[in-house]
Amino acid sequence: MPPTRLIAWDRGLRAVHTRLRQSLQIARDSIDDDGPRSADLRLFCTGFCTALDGHHRREDDTMFPELLTAHPELADVLRELTRDHHMLAHLLGELQRAVDADHDTTTLHRHLDGIEAVIETHFRYEEKRLLEPLAKLASPHDPQQMLGPLA
Repeated sequence: MPPTRLIAWDRGLRAVHTRLRQSLQIARDSIDDDGPRSADLRLFCTGFCTALDGHHRREDDTMFPELLTAHPELADVLRELTRDHHMLAHLLGELQRAVDADHDTTTLHRHLDGIEAVIETHFRYEEKRLLEPLAKLASPHDPQQMLGPLA
């Protein structure tokens, strides 16, 4: 018997994207805090990096295979999104290294600007191409298996 669609995956994806955008803003705000670099900066940047990476890993490992099985015509789209995930993982690593090396505010903002540009393009494309198929997707997985730690 096929799984019942208990979760609106399209709404879940949008909610996670919203939380990730908020997390990025918190990381950006922590860079601008007055005073010496604090543990908060490391916490917020590390938290954002971990959340975004966890979301993408779950998509690659669970959600994308589910979508591919249900919608083989999405193969090229899913490959492009997976490539974006690899690029973002690299950019997140560079940000983490810059935070750990206590780089200046301008440099840290430049890292976040690059990440933000890629994730906004990525999120818009993902939502444009995947929300409709996700609205119909039946999966036995729980939200964190499909969407990561912010689900």
